[in-house]
Amino acid sequence: MIREPAELRVDDSGRVEIPLGLLAEAGISPGTELLAFSDGDGRIVFRRAEDAVRDLLEDGRL
Repeated sequence: MIREPAELRVDDSGRVEIPLGLLAEAGISPGTELLAFSDGDGRIVFRRAEDAVRDLLEDGRL
């Protein structure tokens, strides 16, 4: 759960900078491979690729 929300802005190239503290709280460090998908209702979900693959193999879901 995010403790302190961070306001982000999409730049003209469609990029967003995610604060390092937010990434660290999610267990994401430089070099981590991620999967990204839309969860509808304006949400984008980032999953560590290793977690998504494990869930897919164990439960058949991402």
